[in-house]
Amino acid sequence: MSTRRSFIQHSAALVGGLAIARNANTFFEVAKTRPAGLQLFTLFTTIDSDVAGSLKKVAGIGYKEIESAFSKKGGFYGMKASEFGKLVKDQGMSWKSHHVLGAPFKMPADAKPMLDSNGQPIVFPPIRNLKDNMQELVDEVAAAGVPFMVCASTPIGTLDEVKASIDVLAKTGEACKKAGIGFAYHNHDKEFVALEGQVPYDMMLSQLSPDEVKFELDLCWVTKAGVDPVDLFTRHPGRFPLWHVKDLDKAMTGPQPVGTGIVDFKRIFDNADKAGMKHFFVEHDMPADAFASITTSFQNLKKMKLV
Repeated sequence: MSTRRSFIQHSAALVGGLAIARNANTFFEVAKTRPAGLQLFTLFTTIDSDVAGSLKKVAGIGYKEIESAFSKKGGFYGMKASEFGKLVKDQGMSWKSHHVLGAPFKMPADAKPMLDSNGQPIVFPPIRNLKDNMQELVDEVAAAGVPFMVCASTPIGTLDEVKASIDVLAKTGEACKKAGIGFAYHNHDKEFVALEGQVPYDMMLSQLSPDEVKFELDLCWVTKAGVDPVDLFTRHPGRFPLWHVKDLDKAMTGPQPVGTGIVDFKRIFDNADKAGMKHFFVEHDMPADAFASITTSFQNLKKMKLV
C-alpha cells in the first residue's frame, strides 16, 4: 500500500529521471554543433588596413575559430605568427589553421585584376610557397601552435603538374607529421576535371598517405564540380577534418553566403562524423561586402542549428 512518503519518493525519482533525459537530449543536440570558424581570405581586400578591428568584428558576429591566409602585407597580416596569434586570442577566438600556396603565385591569364576596397589593383608582395619554402612554413605554423596547415592551391593544369604537386604535398605531409601538426589540401572545382583519363583529386586521395595528408573539402566548389560530398566521405572516411562552408548560386557560377544557394548543408553536416570533420570555416571569395556576407552565413547556420 502506497504511503505519502513513497509517493513523494517515486515522484521525485520520476522528475529526476525526466530531467536527466531532458538534459541528455540537450547534450546530444549541442554535441551535433561545432564552433563556427571563418577563413580570413573572405576579408582579403580590407583586413590589412585594420587587422585588430577586423578580428573584433568577426568575433562580435559569433565566430569562435579562424583560418588565416596570405595577406597583402606578407607574413601573418604584416606580423610575426606570435603577434597575430595574440590578437586572435585577445578576441576570444582560436587560431586553428593557416593557408599556404603550393607553388609560386601566378595570376591566371584570363583572370581580372584583384582590386582593393578603393578600387585600385592589389599589388602582391613575394608569397612563400611549399615548393620553395616548405620547411620554413611548416616550422612557423608549428611554432605558433596552429593545429593545421593547408595547401590552398597548387598547379594542376597538366598531368605532369599534378604529379609534381603530389610530390610536394607528400613531402609537406611528412614534414608536418614530424612537426606535430596536421596537413590538408584544399580543393576548387578543377581538381575533379579529368586529365588524360585521370582525375587529379582521385590521384591525390589514392597516392597521398592518409596518415600524413588530409583534405579540406570546399563545399561550394565540390558541388559546382558535380561531386557529392557525402559520397566522398563514404569512400574515404575520416579523410576530411576541415571544411570550407560556403554556398553556390543557383546558376552554379560561384560562391554565395551560406543558406542563399543550392548546397544541402544539413545533409552534409549530418555526415560530419563520417568525414572526420574537426573544424569548419565559412568563406566567401571576394564578396562585395564581406561583413554582410559572413553575418548572413552565421545567422543562417544558426537557423539550421549547425552552430
